[in-house]
Amino acid sequence: MQRRRHLAISLEQAAQSSPALSLLVSQAREANARMKAIEPLLPPGLRHSVQPGPIEGSTWCLIIKNNAAASKVRYLLPSFEAHLRTKGWDVARIQLKVLSTSP
Repeated sequence: MQRRRHLAISLEQAAQSSPALSLLVSQAREANARMKAIEPLLPPGLRHSVQPGPIEGSTWCLIIKNNAAASKVRYLLPSFEAHLRTKGWDVARIQLKVLSTSP
C-alpha cells in the first residue's frame, strides 16, 4: 500500500490554484474593507452587533446579531450606501440578515 503525503499549503496558494476559492477570498476581503469603511458611521454600541456578509452584484449583506440592532441599523442604511458609493464601491442596496430573533 502506497502512503499519500499531504502537504499543507497556505490559503493564498490554494486561492491561486482554484478560481472559485480565489473569488471567495476576494469577496471576503472586499466585504471586510466595506465594513471598515462604514464602521465610523456606526454608533459605538452597535459595532459589536454588525458583521460583514456576502456581496452579490451590487447588493451587500450585513449580518446583524438581533432584531433590536437590526431596527437601529436599518435607519443608517441610506448613509452607509451613499458613503460606500463615494468610496468607489458599486452598492445599490445593503440587505440585513438577522442571526436571532431575540432582542
